[in-house]
Order: sequence, then C-alpha cells, then structure tokens
Amino acid sequence: MSFVLRALFVLLSAMLAMPASAKERSDVRIGVAGDYPPFTFIDENNRFQGFEIDLANALCAQMKAKCEFVKQDWGDMIPALLANRFDAILSSLSITEERKKKVDFTRRYYQSPGSFATRKAANLRDTSPAAMKGRLVGAQEHTIHAEYLEKLYAPAGAQVKLYASQQEAQLELARGRLDAMLADKVGIFEWIGKTEQGECCTLTGEDLTDKAYVGEGVGIAVRKEDRDLKERFELAIDAILADGTYKKINDKYFPFSIY
Repeated sequence: MSFVLRALFVLLSAMLAMPASAKERSDVRIGVAGDYPPFTFIDENNRFQGFEIDLANALCAQMKAKCEFVKQDWGDMIPALLANRFDAILSSLSITEERKKKVDFTRRYYQSPGSFATRKAANLRDTSPAAMKGRLVGAQEHTIHAEYLEKLYAPAGAQVKLYASQQEAQLELARGRLDAMLADKVGIFEWIGKTEQGECCTLTGEDLTDKAYVGEGVGIAVRKEDRDLKERFELAIDAILADGTYKKINDKYFPFSIY
C-alpha cells in the first residue's frame, strides 16, 4: 500500500471513529424532572407530557432530530448534564449568572416571575421579609426561589423549609404546614386554578421580578463545549416562534403568553 493510500485509510478510519458533532447528531437526549405540571409530568401510561415536552418535540422536529427524554431529579440536573447522562436540560431551568459559570444557555423559551401562594384562611396580605418573621415559608430546594428565601427571609426571622419537589411543597401548604410558598408564578397559577388541592390557596403579595434572583428567563442548558447544539436549539426556537408553533403549544396549556 502506498504512503498516500495508507494516509487516506488512517484518515478515513479516524473520521469513522469520531463521535457525531452536534450538527450531525440525529438523537438528542433531554433531561427533564417529570414532576412539575403543566411543564413536565408523567401520565397514566408512564409517558412524559407537558408544555416543555411538546416544546422539545417541536424543536427536535425543526432540528430533524429525535428527542429522547431522560428523567432526572431536579437537584442533580446540572451535574448529570456535565456527566453526559444527557445532552441538554429542558426543565424550567432559569438562566442565572451562577449557573452560567457551569453551563451554557440558549435564549429564553419562557419567562415567569416568582410569586407567593398562601392559604386563603390565613388572610395574609403582606409577604415581605419583615411581615413573614416567625412564619414558615417554603420552596423547592435548589431553585432560585429557595435561594431568595435563604438570602432575604431567613435573616429576617422567617423559618425557611425546602422540599425535594414542587409538589411536596404545595401539599405542605395545602395541609397548613406552611404559611407561604414561593415558586414560579405560572406553575402556581396552574395549581391554584386547575386542581382541587390548590383551591385552598391564593396568590399573595408582589411578584418577584428582580433579575438578580429570577435571572433572564428560562433557557435550554447545554455543556459549554456543545456550542453547535446550542446554535441548533436557538435556530429552532426562532423558527417555531415565527411559524406559530410556539403559540399553539402555549395556548394548549396557558390562557396567556408565557414568552
């Protein structure tokens, strides 16, 4: 075999052995929590459903890729992404400066302020740190809402309780074991307005909109080295916004725009 043929053979073998780049990738593994309706949840047939599942499928269709959903506990989302358990996080992960130190984000695909929910029977109107002194205030752990409570409410004398899931925090509030719960307003709106459990409670106080805590909206997180995949997602987001697909998905779950 001549030197030129041998060199071509080696080059071809190396190319075949290389992993597909993000531009060539036909399957995209997406990490989701699966316990945050209406964004992600698991139905009676053990299938993923929700706004973010429909959105992910629409984005993958634009990218001509197949979505594979991987269930992951919320608290381990970013470590699991960095450990290559999946390729992207599409699970209501807010874009914050702290998280951007570890992963890259696409532009936002929805945004929502934080809001307090309180029991109607308690008739609470003021949810400021001073007013909540001595009261039990809850949130889901490892969230921007938990961080906000720990930084502003705990030092002011509130008792902060954190939970593994949003559903657990909602149940504790419904049972009267919390005085208030801080969470994403869109999620609370759904719980209060469409579930029997949520009938106990109401939105209270002013929205949390400070970008230092709520970030720049919710985006898709990818590993920093996966710049091509980030670009593909962003082009797909632009496409479904332009052709009306995003609005159809939005309107299926919400009576108002969350973009």
